[in-house]
Amino acid sequence: MPEGDTVHRTADRLHRALAGRVVEHAELRWPSAPDVDLAGSRTIEVLARGKHLLHRFDAGSTLHTHLRMEGQWRVEHAGPDTRRALRRPDVRAAVVTDTWSAVGLRLGMLDLVPTAREHEVVGHLGPDVLGPDWDLELVTGRLTASERFVGDLLLDQRVLAGVGTFWASEVLFLERVLPWTPGRDLDPGRVRRVLDRLHALMALARRTGWQSSTGVQRNGEEAYVHARSGRPCRRCGDTVRVAVTGAAPRERTLFTCPTCQGGLAPTDDGRPQRPLGSRGRGRTGTAAERR
Repeated sequence: MPEGDTVHRTADRLHRALAGRVVEHAELRWPSAPDVDLAGSRTIEVLARGKHLLHRFDAGSTLHTHLRMEGQWRVEHAGPDTRRALRRPDVRAAVVTDTWSAVGLRLGMLDLVPTAREHEVVGHLGPDVLGPDWDLELVTGRLTASERFVGDLLLDQRVLAGVGTFWASEVLFLERVLPWTPGRDLDPGRVRRVLDRLHALMALARRTGWQSSTGVQRNGEEAYVHARSGRPCRRCGDTVRVAVTGAAPRERTLFTCPTCQGGLAPTDDGRPQRPLGSRGRGRTGTAAERR
């Protein structure tokens, strides 16, 4: 699922293409979308709120979308490029102007609401890591006051908005924090360091368009632990592990190094884990890897 840095980049791109332009044609191919004609309205702004996108029109409406796992917004040239894009069966929304068009593919969520009632779709979100409402002290207080695991808290959009499994796994590894540590057991200073690094890494990814915690932009080398279960830790050589965290239906997977982060997940039985995508059988690796 795209995380906050990717969604903010999407909003930035849509805003540059559409802000101030008059809508010539709009389509909302969504069963619950109201029958509202946006033609003739003008885009005021497109912005991100965590993992949500808000496209505001001067007619007083806001198009709210969420990409979920597979969604994307594409900016197309007006004319043949737009007409070709609109023929796709996976189009869920389109906003067409005389110069550029925004085409939403495989969107996971769509609402058209009065701008004055945006709180009904995003009001539940906590401070956005990359937004003007980011509040380090508020979020630090939320984490250190909770009995829940810090990994679950980072992924809970009601606590703070924009973080997914990539950034949660990576920042906790970098700060040597086990995701299955209750928030109240962490020193506030340590939590601030986690959040400060999280903000810095996500802000950099928003600017560059490349999610990397290692500082390397080569494919397969961007992460320390995320999606690297069954492979050697880049720091200590132990085997990176993956485990499910959170209660249904909000289960998520987090990746950790048991040596660098001081333990296993409560659901991890310690059996060997092969690399993702491996089809082999049996035990692999050294004794240290088979913990």
